[in-house]
Amino acid sequence: MRRSTAYILGFATIVCLICSVLVSSAAVMLKDRQEVNKVLDRQKKVLGVAGLIEEGADTPQAEVEKLFTERIRARVVTLETGEYAEGVDAATFDQRKARNDAATSTLAPPNDAKVLRLPNQAIVYQVMEGETVKLLILPVEGKGLWSTLYGYLALAPDTNTIEGITFYEHAETPGLGGEVDNARWKALWKQRKVHGPEGRIAIEVVKGQAGPAATDPNRVDGLSGATLTSRGVSHLLQFWLGDKGWGPYLAKFKARGGA
Repeated sequence: MRRSTAYILGFATIVCLICSVLVSSAAVMLKDRQEVNKVLDRQKKVLGVAGLIEEGADTPQAEVEKLFTERIRARVVTLETGEYAEGVDAATFDQRKARNDAATSTLAPPNDAKVLRLPNQAIVYQVMEGETVKLLILPVEGKGLWSTLYGYLALAPDTNTIEGITFYEHAETPGLGGEVDNARWKALWKQRKVHGPEGRIAIEVVKGQAGPAATDPNRVDGLSGATLTSRGVSHLLQFWLGDKGWGPYLAKFKARGGA
């Protein structure tokens, strides 16, 4: 039986409307679950770079939440002054949202990391042992080759010794720039130093191989075939550890004796 053009268009419209309603309903119903998963993933990444769980392991949700509650203290920092922000709930603070809002962010100065805006406030995760801060977990971000890399850097309380690095979101080329996810490469960062002998920020990813941390503390092996991603990692760390990023906070933290 031949159908008229109007019938075919009407039928197609009805099918599209039904599918739209179903997809929209699913998105609404799953929104709360997506938010829970988002928080859980962030907690896993923080615990992983802190060495409290194995990165990539299928750690049960209850264990992740327990460890995070017991060992991690989140605090919001005013980047310009390096002081802890009063009256801001770290549990609900969204740093990326703050960065994207002109009311809660500022234009970044020209920089090699290609960071365009800076949130007025940012969140630091402190790994606690009793009342003592054992590690600082700092959010960092910057451009690689194809994408913005979002990650966490773990620093010892001396604010100079790197204890770990991880990237939780990027779209770099698998097998090339995507090797920022490689556990062997991430292991090379442990015990590297942020500052050189003259006190300037010197940490960088080099082309080719670097020496061991004991004799070549400021350099890390480059990613094979991914020069621009490697440079991006260098640039984003140098930016965020500098005066426009976490620099003022790290100076205050050290001056306060690790508090």
